[in-house]
Amino acid sequence: MELYRDVFPYSEPPRIMFDGEAPGWFEPDRIVVTDTTLRDGQQGWRPITVEEGLRIYELLVELGGRGAIASAELFLYTPRDRELVKRIREYGAEYPKPIGWIRATMNDLKLVLEAGLEETTMLTSISDYHIYYKFGVTRDKAFTKYLTVVEEAMKRGIVVRCTLEDATRASLERNIIPFVEKLIALSERYGVTFRVKVADTLGLGLPFPEIAPPRGIPALVEALREIGLAAEQIEFHGHNDLGLVVANHLAAWLHGAGMSNCTLLGIGERAGNCPLEVMLLHYVGLTGRLDRVNLEALPRVVEVLEEMGYSVPEYQPLVGRNAFRTKAGVHIDGLLKNPEVYLPFDPGIVGRRADIAVTAYGGRAAIVMWLRSRLPEKLAESIDKDDPRVEAIYREVVKLFEESGRHTPLSDEEMTRIVERYFPEIQGKTRS
Repeated sequence: MELYRDVFPYSEPPRIMFDGEAPGWFEPDRIVVTDTTLRDGQQGWRPITVEEGLRIYELLVELGGRGAIASAELFLYTPRDRELVKRIREYGAEYPKPIGWIRATMNDLKLVLEAGLEETTMLTSISDYHIYYKFGVTRDKAFTKYLTVVEEAMKRGIVVRCTLEDATRASLERNIIPFVEKLIALSERYGVTFRVKVADTLGLGLPFPEIAPPRGIPALVEALREIGLAAEQIEFHGHNDLGLVVANHLAAWLHGAGMSNCTLLGIGERAGNCPLEVMLLHYVGLTGRLDRVNLEALPRVVEVLEEMGYSVPEYQPLVGRNAFRTKAGVHIDGLLKNPEVYLPFDPGIVGRRADIAVTAYGGRAAIVMWLRSRLPEKLAESIDKDDPRVEAIYREVVKLFEESGRHTPLSDEEMTRIVERYFPEIQGKTRS
């Protein structure tokens, strides 16, 4: 029997293994997740209050405050933004470290200085689409404008994280490399490090090593490593317009980027950003550092964001209501025999449990699984498909669907009312 326990330990997230050596630039000890929920997430969803922002930051601390989530980007433009930065700094958590987000202007840099931040992201749009169409200037003029502000920041000891906006539509040879080489020269002059955020602004990136820039994420990241950037100097920020955001973020890590810039639940503009919780799961799969994350906090993330009015998609990986729920009788029967048959890992890792939705197609296995997960434990242990009460409940469920023509699963309340007719001793005692 081959169960690949080194890859699928079940009690931990699945491991990511390599056939031979790992990609040359990959450094598992130097990868982290970074957050932009309070910046890009807010920008793509709705403005948040100071108290809401602090609650989100507390969630980030709970999820990855032991080192897995390295930083959190924050706007600085309104009094509300600045008050949130102040409150987060007073909170005093080591991780995620609060950093600013500004445009490449002296006035914006002043906001960073006034906030007392040591690091800031700076928007340095890099593609000709942005330089020529948005700004209406030449490359040289755009780069000079950016670098003037970067230099002033470095003079003051501030670490700048330059966002190469629209990098997957930018020339590597004429735009990205020349600009980054100028950053390297400034860094050497002032003795202050810098970072670059490779932004796949429209979700056009592809995760395959065979794809050339501008769309090939592996080639783009490796090119930055080849000119001297370290893993901790490269952050990847993707969008999900073409459905490849997680694959692109993984490709960036595997080919030399140290930072994966995400939002909680992938909240963001258009089709959204990379889901932070998914990358935390893969972070464990790549590093084995389950001690640096607390994925059991994910139900709390959902609870808080739903209280704020965000609607979590039912089919969202890890956190959606359907993520660990099945309706198919064949699947449910497999789960009854051994949960590992249809579960990639123990749902308890992310604070969830395997569940079923009772429909006309779940068979007797669905009834048994529902009973075992809801009845008091001593009674649940004795239940199987041969129990005449299971047969009676199953027939009643099928009849209900046939006569009503309904398409939606039965709610727990509806099932409880049926079950109590056959298990009267459990009235008011079912487990939620």
